[in-house]
Amino acid sequence: MAVFNTIELEGVSTESWGDAAREALREAAKTIRNITKMDVIDTTCTIDGQAITEYRTSVRLYFEVERSRV
Repeated sequence: MAVFNTIELEGVSTESWGDAAREALREAAKTIRNITKMDVIDTTCTIDGQAITEYRTSVRLYFEVERSRV
């Protein structure tokens, strides 16, 4: 039987909301193993005049808790 944990993160990109979500996943995967699922929670952006200058995507990552080796 598996047990899962979650963490919420916000990725940032100058290109797109999708790229911001991928950035959050890339960074998390550097230190978290067994990521199995990602939910997009929210998207926002920063505006300068009439241009979008920064895309932000809030995500929830699900990862399997490793079993004790004892």
